[in-house]
Amino acid sequence: MSAGYKFCPSCATALAAIEAEEDGGPKSRLRCPACRWTHWNNPTPVLAAIIECTDREGRVLLARNAAWPGRMFALITGFMEAGETPEEGIRREVAEETSLEVHALELVGVYDFQRMNQVIVAYHAQARGEIRLSPELAEYKLFAPADIRCWRAGTGMALAKWLRSRGHEPSFIDL
Repeated sequence: MSAGYKFCPSCATALAAIEAEEDGGPKSRLRCPACRWTHWNNPTPVLAAIIECTDREGRVLLARNAAWPGRMFALITGFMEAGETPEEGIRREVAEETSLEVHALELVGVYDFQRMNQVIVAYHAQARGEIRLSPELAEYKLFAPADIRCWRAGTGMALAKWLRSRGHEPSFIDL
């Protein structure tokens, strides 16, 4: 069951795991026993960018989130906002987090990330400009595609697919 909701947002009754008939058969979800409100717990869409810096010999920018322990570098990611397309959202995220301007965008694929209950929409973003990180990011590194090591989850799988499309067989790290 989902963490986060404990009480019904409609009537404030404590939620309970209640099985109910749905399309496809019975399903147990957090539901309100008083008003029958249901917490669907649908995955959250997350946008990700494989940023190829066209003004830096095609190197790929990976960044370390300030909240992460250790020295893991990963793709730029962020949540879509209401009223924007995924393409608009990833352009905004790249600009907000790196100050880079995206001049070309291509969908790499869509990936599940069940550990975080997310669906990742990954793009290859060709970008240029002066790199200035938002406070959300602690540092960045620029990698030649052949030197990138991927991880076996979500955005790491998108990065591996992109590398293969560029003629590089990815190597993986264990997290």
